[in-house]
Amino acid sequence: MPIDEKLTSVFLSIREGLERAVSGIVPPKEIEDVVQETYVRVCQSHPTREIQSPRSFMYRTARNIALNHANKAESRLVYSWDEREESGGLAPKDPSGSVLDRVCSDEQFSFFCDAVRSLPLQCRRAFVLKKVYGHSYREIGQILQISEKTVEKHISKGIRCCRNYLLERNKAVQWDTKSVDRPGGDK
Repeated sequence: MPIDEKLTSVFLSIREGLERAVSGIVPPKEIEDVVQETYVRVCQSHPTREIQSPRSFMYRTARNIALNHANKAESRLVYSWDEREESGGLAPKDPSGSVLDRVCSDEQFSFFCDAVRSLPLQCRRAFVLKKVYGHSYREIGQILQISEKTVEKHISKGIRCCRNYLLERNKAVQWDTKSVDRPGGDK
């Protein structure tokens, strides 16, 4: 059997397993994309090197692609404020809300994104997988290849650090406001 046919045969035989493997890492709508990209990447890497264990290679490739997708989603969350500014400003008008409410909400979200961005990398990954994607501690542990206890510590640290960051940010904003409102505060 030619190597291309062998790769295709292996891929088709483990396709459902690949879908299950990445389902804990990416949202359901991205599973098919990750599995397809796995096949394409495996086929592209074949001419440059011989694949000793195609099955293992496909699972590892699928997991890496899924983690890349998750990291991109994390980046979209953290940097969405910057993207909104680049695209021309605020979102469409909400007739039920005031402009002040919208600006405050946008500013708070920006502060939250800054807080998440300030977390250590592994802590940030665990935090985003829990708070954005809603994964369980067990799933996060499997994705990041760490214990559930370590996941719990990362989530706790993430919550604590974000809360402290936002509290400090609020104090700074309140202090700035008081210094401007105070007579002679702009000297």
